Amino acid sequence: MENTILAQDLSIARAFFDKIDGQSANNILTDPKLSIERDGNIQVCYSPFDHIEKSARLVIVGITPGMTQAVNALNALNDAKLAGKSIEEALRTAKMTASFSGAMRSNLVEMLDFVGVADLLHIQSTASLFEFGSTDMHFTSALRYPVFVDDKNYAGNPSMLKTQLLRSMVETHLAEEAKLLPNAIWLPLGPLAEEAVLHVAGQGHLKRNNILVGMPHPSGANAERIAVFTGRKSPSLASIKTNSDKLLHAADRLKKQIANLKLGEAA
Repeated sequence: MENTILAQDLSIARAFFDKIDGQSANNILTDPKLSIERDGNIQVCYSPFDHIEKSARLVIVGITPGMTQAVNALNALNDAKLAGKSIEEALRTAKMTASFSGAMRSNLVEMLDFVGVADLLHIQSTASLFEFGSTDMHFTSALRYPVFVDDKNYAGNPSMLKTQLLRSMVETHLAEEAKLLPNAIWLPLGPLAEEAVLHVAGQGHLKRNNILVGMPHPSGANAERIAVFTGRKSPSLASIKTNSDKLLHAADRLKKQIANLKLGEAA
């Protein structure tokens, strides 16, 4: 069966869609209408990150949407509703609004092209995946909806897979996306996202060979590590904290992994 035939479960989005208005983004943590679940100091709030780009060939996975992303997505959804868009169109618009941009996007493109993802996908550069209207890229998070701990963005504590509420989100929402996009290339950003994606793969929803592990996070704070990873900066000139050997090993391993995927495609 083709993965595009499978239908996404939009029951959560439908439950919250009519509740969102022009004030929603101002009260994410305090508006009970936006609360999905709370467990002690952990709070899961609704923001429209439901849309799944079912024809995507590359999936980028973060940890969880932060407050800024959540606010932007809620505002975008409300604007889309006022413009008369359907729930599906509004969800897609909201998701696109919260996608990577600026330096993070350019860093990501540089690393993806360097290890051969553009060649694998038969495109000149992965930059084209970010173009408006592209359906080849899907952005998501290990924890689809915004998670806050003590009213702050979740950053990995408590453990995602050792906390029932968070583990359930991984095994429900992220697993659903894996089932809909089993043949895409999956790129988790950072060890926490990697742990979640590998967990879903361990449940049989993804092929391990389709998961790219070990690429530096594309944030501006990682500029030196990215430069070493892509060969723009000599390891001998890098600071000790960069851990150049680990980066070079990861780059070499990812290049070989993608080369093997190309061979499998040609077979």
